[in-house]
Amino acid sequence: MTSDRRTLLADAALDVLADEGIRGLTHRAVDRRAALPSGTTSAYFRTRAALFTALVTRLVRLDQEELRTTAEGLPPLRTAEELVDGMVALTRQRLVGEGRRRSLARYACAVESVRVPELREILVPRENAGRQAVRQFLADQGVKDAETRTHTLLTCVDGMVFDRLVNGGEVPREALEGLVAAALR
Repeated sequence: MTSDRRTLLADAALDVLADEGIRGLTHRAVDRRAALPSGTTSAYFRTRAALFTALVTRLVRLDQEELRTTAEGLPPLRTAEELVDGMVALTRQRLVGEGRRRSLARYACAVESVRVPELREILVPRENAGRQAVRQFLADQGVKDAETRTHTLLTCVDGMVFDRLVNGGEVPREALEGLVAAALR
């Protein structure tokens, strides 16, 4: 039960952060969002730092599950067009619905991690099936230092998602095609 309650509170904190931003993330706001009695969140997460740690840990777990599930359903990448198709799908996933909410929370946590190094350690990009597929595709195409190119490519895609969260709209396919072409050079 304690584990379930902690997950419920972390999910509620993620929702509060997505809706209200860093300043709105309080123990009381999480209690209200989770529809639990006042003081429940502080009983499980005594400090704001502990609440942030739980939120970020949950966010990373959700992201990793999403990436694993998405990658499991894909065949190995054979062409640049297939890679771009996957990136278009990923960026759309990150810009609408629940993916948008998690993206908003993720970027807020990334900014907070500048001041709280413990959060940065949790947020560090993880090895996952999606990253592995991109790296393998680049290596199969003869790209030297596929690891560095993979990191650069995915960082650029992440930046485009951030830009679209702030400015609206979708990430243009042409922009993703340009990034993939650059990674292959």
